[in-house]
Amino acid sequence: MTATPVLSTPWRVGILAILAIVMLATRSHLLGDHFLPLPDASWAVFFVAGFYSSARAPGDARGTGAWMFLALLALAVLIDYAVITAQGIGFWQHYCVSPAYWFLLPSYAALWLGGAWTRARYAQAGLRELGCALAAAAVAASVCFLISNGSFYWLSASVPVRSFAGWIENLGDWYVPFVRATLIYVAVAAALHALAIQALRWMPGRAGHGVER
Repeated sequence: MTATPVLSTPWRVGILAILAIVMLATRSHLLGDHFLPLPDASWAVFFVAGFYSSARAPGDARGTGAWMFLALLALAVLIDYAVITAQGIGFWQHYCVSPAYWFLLPSYAALWLGGAWTRARYAQAGLRELGCALAAAAVAASVCFLISNGSFYWLSASVPVRSFAGWIENLGDWYVPFVRATLIYVAVAAALHALAIQALRWMPGRAGHGVER
């Protein structure tokens, strides 16, 4: 018996809505100050969403996961657009926006696929699974960082002088804060997941509400 429930589409949409609220609450200040008052949770949101999107109940359409990914991606872009234009700056004139902005698609896809990979190998809410989830999140966040940071460094006009040594130095400046924030959020999500699983064990008629064991 698995400790991870299989979720019907309404349940997954509900979880997606919660994750969207988390991203909205933490990403909306990102372009002003990267890590105050809370680190941006966007990377962890895509990883966790990838985990739950693949917890598909039998009979659910296979394409729902892709639509969930695109919905979160659209929300991320809309948040950036709202924050930038609220400052009286054109979207494509902002320091953080360049041709490299398109590389957010593969960057976030790496996180999403990392979450889906974790779900496929998840058996129960235990320490082994937590370690697996954190390791997968670290790898996925590292790939995301390499793509997003590398594309910005090599394609953005905001970097006037480029060199391989300069890029390595830039990687070193930002890698730890971004990956650390992602792992903290994923650990919190894993703890909440474990608590929810325990609650479901005591909830009568849970399968009738769209959750199956």
